[in-house]
Amino acid sequence: MPSRIFKKTRSDHATEVAEDYVEAIAEIIAANGVCRSMDLVAHFDVTHATVNNTVGRLQRDGFVDTEPYQPISLTAKGRRLAVKSQRRHETVKAFLRRIGVSETVAAIDSEGIEHHVSEETLRAMELVLANGLPIQPETR
Repeated sequence: MPSRIFKKTRSDHATEVAEDYVEAIAEIIAANGVCRSMDLVAHFDVTHATVNNTVGRLQRDGFVDTEPYQPISLTAKGRRLAVKSQRRHETVKAFLRRIGVSETVAAIDSEGIEHHVSEETLRAMELVLANGLPIQPETR
């Protein structure tokens, strides 16, 4: 069992950057109409080289389309990943707020938790948000 747990964690880490970037690209396009490399440099506070390398990998993997000195757009695959990432992020953050975590800490924590939360846990969080905590039967 432990090897399966660690394997999933490693897999989650491998997709974190892609998820963060497509989510940011979608947000920037929604706010500004276009997303340029310099927008991602400012958003993530990283170098142009880091953004260029990451965008190159995203393009190779079919998440974005771009040409040198041109805006970055999401492919259909990139949009699907962005929507999925945004949903997880919003659900985790709302759940943390619901259980009493401050806005600032919920924003910070949800950035990491969103990449590792399973679909089962996400559904449970959504149920709690919709219906409150389930009542557990008393055990004796």
